[in-house]
Amino acid sequence: MKILIFGSSGLVGSSLVNNLSKIITNSEIFPSTRDDTDLFSASDTLKKIELTNPDVVINAAAKVGGIQANNTQRTEFILDNLKININILESLISFENVKVINLGSSCIYPLGADVPIKENSLLTGKLEPTNSPYAMAKLTAIEIGDAITKQFGHKIINLMPTNLYGPNDNFSEINSHVIPGLIHRMHNAKINNDSTFEVWGTGKPLREFMHVDDLTNAIGYILKNDLFSEQVLNVGSNEEISINDLVLKIKNVINYEGEIIFNTSMPDGNPRKLLDSTKLISKGWKPVINLSEGLSSVYKWYLKNKV
Repeated sequence: MKILIFGSSGLVGSSLVNNLSKIITNSEIFPSTRDDTDLFSASDTLKKIELTNPDVVINAAAKVGGIQANNTQRTEFILDNLKININILESLISFENVKVINLGSSCIYPLGADVPIKENSLLTGKLEPTNSPYAMAKLTAIEIGDAITKQFGHKIINLMPTNLYGPNDNFSEINSHVIPGLIHRMHNAKINNDSTFEVWGTGKPLREFMHVDDLTNAIGYILKNDLFSEQVLNVGSNEEISINDLVLKIKNVINYEGEIIFNTSMPDGNPRKLLDSTKLISKGWKPVINLSEGLSSVYKWYLKNKV
């Protein structure tokens, strides 16, 4: 099985490159990064697919970032992600035997959707305003994939992972997601001997987090069991934690001794966000990496690779 992975240097892509061949033992992995394929170019994207002639294409390529990046680079987030998804999916129209795994995000579900969030909640309400451009691009990719499936008979599945964390993530002050941002900032606070560490909001919102290697395991499980009859599948850990408790876990992992200060003048966002992953779990898959173990391993990776 020849598997072409677009976005292979990112958080998800690097996990797939490192681990998927261990799950699909008869597979040959073809990584693709921005260095060898310009996904903003339709001809370059098509050429990569033609040269590889894959059995499976996994689209893990995207422009991603935290709330601030999404809110301040709205044009880039919608245009860049639209271009990437359109070029990949349109190129695949003439490859009707190629199976496609397209990666979405839990953030594309409507604001205020019933929790736990089921797959059929898509497009049933307004989006979170801060990341609506990114969400619209991802929703458009699902619609394009559905149109191609119905018109040409392709096998395309869209996976909705919960909040992911792991090695090879973006650890920075501004453009990071929750966990890598907290790890990076709190590590620096420890090194600088800062007496306090500020976290936006009240700390009360509940969130679900999953190690990226569990997503890779889910993708391997879907491929091994040919689970392409579903258009959309949630992939989550089924575990909730408050932001306050998450911060305390990270504080313990880093061994930071300062005081945690919650800036309650800043917004919390959704009070609760948890995916309903019953569909996939009922088919025999389950996550195996608990949050404490995952945070510890990621911090060790961070110390080795980012400090």
